[in-house]
Amino acid sequence: MKHPTSNIQHPIPNAGRSCVGWIVLISIVLLIATKASAQTILLHGATVHTVSGETLSPGDVLIQDGKIVQVGKSIPGRRGKTIDLTGMHLYPGMIALDTTLGLIEIEAVRATDDRAEVGDYVPDVESWVAVNPDSELLPVARAAGIAYFEPVPQDHVVPGQSALMRIDGWTTEQMAVKKPMALHIFWPSMDLDTTPKSRLSDPSKWKSFEDQDKARRAKVRELNDFFEDARSYAKAKDAATNSAAAPEKIPAWEAMLPYVRGELPITVHADEARQITSAVTWAATNHFRIAIAGGKDAWLVAGLLATNKVPVIFEHVYAQPLREIETVDAYMHAPEMLHEAGVVVTFSVGGAWLLKNMPNLAAQAVAFGLPTEEAVKGLTLYPAQIAGVADKLGSIEVGKEATLFVTDGDLLDIRSNVKRLWIAGKEVSLESRHTRLYDKYRNRPKAGK
Repeated sequence: MKHPTSNIQHPIPNAGRSCVGWIVLISIVLLIATKASAQTILLHGATVHTVSGETLSPGDVLIQDGKIVQVGKSIPGRRGKTIDLTGMHLYPGMIALDTTLGLIEIEAVRATDDRAEVGDYVPDVESWVAVNPDSELLPVARAAGIAYFEPVPQDHVVPGQSALMRIDGWTTEQMAVKKPMALHIFWPSMDLDTTPKSRLSDPSKWKSFEDQDKARRAKVRELNDFFEDARSYAKAKDAATNSAAAPEKIPAWEAMLPYVRGELPITVHADEARQITSAVTWAATNHFRIAIAGGKDAWLVAGLLATNKVPVIFEHVYAQPLREIETVDAYMHAPEMLHEAGVVVTFSVGGAWLLKNMPNLAAQAVAFGLPTEEAVKGLTLYPAQIAGVADKLGSIEVGKEATLFVTDGDLLDIRSNVKRLWIAGKEVSLESRHTRLYDKYRNRPKAGK
C-alpha cells in the first residue's frame, strides 16, 4: 500500500536560506518603490491650468507623496527634483466616463469582447472584473492624457455596474479606485415605427401605433417593477432585527441596495428626447440620482435637466442630425445650449477606440459657443464630480492627487501633443502600439540603400 504521505515533497537543502534571500530582495524592491512614491517633485515654469481656479502663467506645482502640496506662481527654494516645463501647459488628468475601454480589444474576435453578460436585468455584473490590464487600447488613451476611465457593461436594460479605474496598473485590483461607481440602465426605446405595412419585408410584424405604444409602456413598467422589487428587498432587509428574520441573500438584489437607498448614482443611457424626459421624470418620482449618457437630444429638454440637476455625458458632437429640420451643426451647438440652461456637461465618445479624440469633441463645442473653461472642466472636473471623486481628482489643488499631464500647446488645439503624464505622483510611460510602430517604420531602409 502506498504511504499516505508518499507524495509530499521533502524540503530542498538550503531552502531556508533561499527564502531569506527572496525576502531580502522583496524588501529592497519595496523600499525602492516607497522612496520613488515618497519623492518630492517640483513642476516648474508651465502654464498651470488649475481648472477650479485661475490659470497661472507661468506657475509651479509641488508634489510630495503623490499629493499636490503647493500651487503658486512661484515656489521659491529648490525642493527635491525640479522638472522644468517652461513653455508647456499643465492640466489635471482627464477622466473618460461611459466607455468600453478594457472590455473589448477586437470586435470581430468574440474572445476579446466582454462588454455584456446574458440577461436583461443583471445588476450584480461588475464590469471592472472583466477589464484587460494588458489591452493595447489602454496605452493609446493614456498617451492622450486620460488617466482614469469608467468601463461600462452594455446591451441590456440593466446590464450591471461600473467602476472608476486608473489607466495604469498590473491587475484590475490595482486599477479599480472606486467600485462600484454607478448602476447602468439602457432606457427602453420610445420611438414609433411609421413604416406602412405594405413596405415591410414581413407584413406580419407590422404593429399599429396603439400596439407600439402599449409595448413601450410595458417595457417601462417592467423596469419600474424591477426597481420596486429591489426596494421591497431593501425594506425587508432593513426591517429585519436579526439574521434569522433577514431575507435570503440574492446577489441581484444585494447589488441594488446602494442604488434604491440613494447612496450611489444611476447612469441612464438615453438619446431621444422622449427617453430622456421619461427617465428624468421616473428618477424625480423615485428620488434617484441619475446622469444621462449619450444625450443626443438633451439640448431639446435642457430646462428639464437643469431643474432636476441631471448632468449629461454628451457623446454626439459629430453626430448627424436625427431630423430633417435640424441643421448639420445641431449637436455642435448642443453643449453650449445645455450649459446656458445650467446643465453640467461632460464629454465622451462611448466606445474604446476613439477616446484619444475626447479633447477634439470639447474643442469643437468651444468653436460653437461653449466657454473654453467649461470645455476643460467637461474633460476633468465635471467627470470627477459625477464619479464622486472630485475631492481627489479633476483639478490642480492642494491636497488632491497629483494626477497631471503636460502638453506642448493648448489642450483644445488639435496640433498639441501630450508629453508627460503623472498618476498619483508617479510618471507613467506614454509608449503605445502606435509609437512603437512609428519608431519601427520611421527607421525602415530607404529604397536603393
